[in-house]
Amino acid sequence: MRRRDFLTTAAAAAGAPVLTGGCADTPRDSGPLEYLSLAWQKESIEVNKALVAEWNERNPSVKVRYVQGAWESVHDQLLTSFEGGEAPDVIHDEAGDLTDFAHGGYLADLRPLLPEDLKSQISQANWDTATIAGGIYGVPFLHDPRVLIANRELLEKSGVRMPTVRRPWSWEEFEDVARELTRSRGHSRTYGVAWSMKEPVSQSVNLTLSTGGAVFHREHGKDVIRFDEADSRVAELIHRQVNEDRTAARSTLGMAGSETLPGFFAGRYAIVPLNFSFRQQIRQQAPDGFGWVTLPMPVGRDAPGGGRLQGVSPQTLSVSQDTSRKKAAMAFIAFMTRPDHMARLAEGDWLVPTGREALRDPALDTAEHGWSTGLRIASGLRASPVLGVRGYPEWKDKVATPAFQEYYAGSIGLRELRGKLVDDGNRILARYQR
Repeated sequence: MRRRDFLTTAAAAAGAPVLTGGCADTPRDSGPLEYLSLAWQKESIEVNKALVAEWNERNPSVKVRYVQGAWESVHDQLLTSFEGGEAPDVIHDEAGDLTDFAHGGYLADLRPLLPEDLKSQISQANWDTATIAGGIYGVPFLHDPRVLIANRELLEKSGVRMPTVRRPWSWEEFEDVARELTRSRGHSRTYGVAWSMKEPVSQSVNLTLSTGGAVFHREHGKDVIRFDEADSRVAELIHRQVNEDRTAARSTLGMAGSETLPGFFAGRYAIVPLNFSFRQQIRQQAPDGFGWVTLPMPVGRDAPGGGRLQGVSPQTLSVSQDTSRKKAAMAFIAFMTRPDHMARLAEGDWLVPTGREALRDPALDTAEHGWSTGLRIASGLRASPVLGVRGYPEWKDKVATPAFQEYYAGSIGLRELRGKLVDDGNRILARYQR
């Protein structure tokens, strides 16, 4: 690793305490800090680069160099750079990637570095998303929760109740709504809902929180997989909609979310459960005059949080363990996540900010394009049950993805799904916890 030691007045101004064990910044290297950004949308890249330029103007003695990365390749890129001693100083990633990197010793524990004002503006529920074995390995700053995007005209014509964040549909009511919205006209059919299940695991696990489940549980200090009634309720509903009620299109099970949009615009699906960020793509691609609305996900009855909870894996900003300028890197992260800056980053990426003040930013708190819906559901977002679980990627790829796909398609039943997820899954997790 190129050792970059530099003490700056900007880092000191961030209020971070001096690290022990030789980690304090020392004034030797005047080269720029490297900031690996995964921004990919035009507006998001523009905001990131503008903030970097603003930082550099204010802090000429500790400049930052913007490095463009890509979500598709970031994990392998980072692993190679960590092992080669050439990791960027500041790393943009998502919380699901932090587990292995933290256990591998590649990321700095941010607890001694976090400025108090940054700690206080982000809730403990959000800090939990980046907490691994008691350490904090990233600053969670943007969420991409699941929502329902609906064809406004079809909903209004059906006469079904329009849900709000204060009065969302229950899962049972959602099933009834899907039946009301499913219509056949000659050889054409409008389905009530289109579940895109090319990548079924994260949404299948994260939505279990709405019914009091989690799939991943802690027992006697270890992670174990269970798939009891509370864990399987949403999966069973999706299975019913596809295979029994036929209110969900079977053809979309192999699709990614973006692949459902042409059918949504054509009126083949009335509702598409998608991540919040898809609103930008819908705004850009929807035909002229197409009316759509952003709705909260359904809620489970008698579940914690009123059934409004859902798991998330937020975007994070981390510091490389190898960098010798941890305080300067943390000062830059604190700058990027100031409430006004966090709001700008959220707006550019069409995501939900984690900071309390950013959530109140007038530019975001608007009904247009469903922004207010995303901001109002933020209080129900919790750390995805998969975060911090060693062995999850192997379970996801080798066991859960094919098992959920087979179950939703009707190839296997609930008992066989439960056996695959639990029996095969716990054998995998046990290898990582010896």
